[in-house]
Amino acid sequence: MNQASSSRVSRELKGHVLLLGLDRVAKRNAFDLGLLNELSLAYGEFDRNDQARVAVVFAHGDHFTAGLDLANVSAVMAGGWQPPLGGCDPWGVFAGPRVSKPVIVAAQGYCLTLGIELMLAADINLCASNTRFAQMEVQRGIFPFGGATLRFHQIAGWGNAMRWLLTGDEFDAHEALRLGLVQEVMASEDLLPRAIELARRIARQAPLGVQATLMSARLARMEGETVAAAALPPMVDKLFNSEDAKEGVRAMVEKRPGVFKGI
Repeated sequence: MNQASSSRVSRELKGHVLLLGLDRVAKRNAFDLGLLNELSLAYGEFDRNDQARVAVVFAHGDHFTAGLDLANVSAVMAGGWQPPLGGCDPWGVFAGPRVSKPVIVAAQGYCLTLGIELMLAADINLCASNTRFAQMEVQRGIFPFGGATLRFHQIAGWGNAMRWLLTGDEFDAHEALRLGLVQEVMASEDLLPRAIELARRIARQAPLGVQATLMSARLARMEGETVAAAALPPMVDKLFNSEDAKEGVRAMVEKRPGVFKGI
């Protein structure tokens, strides 16, 4: 187990699962410029790390995030935020690359504004039963600039999304489950263990197959089925000729789990 910490994001590698912990506890993990940059860099490190196959994003303390730190709005918005060199865009709407591997978010306590949008950009979301959500930008004279206007209605339907985006009202974990924002709700003490268990299940699969599945689904979601369909043949050719595909066939014939190397 390898572990490293920074002032705002902790990193801990457990096998093929990388834990990324928001660690600005005194400010309820609200995003200032430093936390935005550090999370971006942590995503970039994850994407380049051959050992890490799945990331779990969680938060230290009682709250996932209070969203954008209003005391730092000017610093964040001056010229428009973009990922630093070597970073990825955790929200998938700013300039810069997007991580190519699966990301699971585990939220508890407050999960506001940019926190919701981080979940909307993730692949799987879990939350504790005490989680409180709100996309309250309209109450502050701004608007959801981290992707909620692009994605919330895709998962929740237009009316459901507008109900929460246009009022800024707070909703609970069970409403988040109904909307499709999260896939599971559980007790807070079970949250991180469950996220790690799910990440390990994904990490045991063939990495090339996992990444190709993500890429194809994301293309269809963001650019439409025609673009995604055009990308299918080269993906199929690459994977069917990979060592992992050969190992998958051997494992099926021999009735054992596959041992995949991502090649």
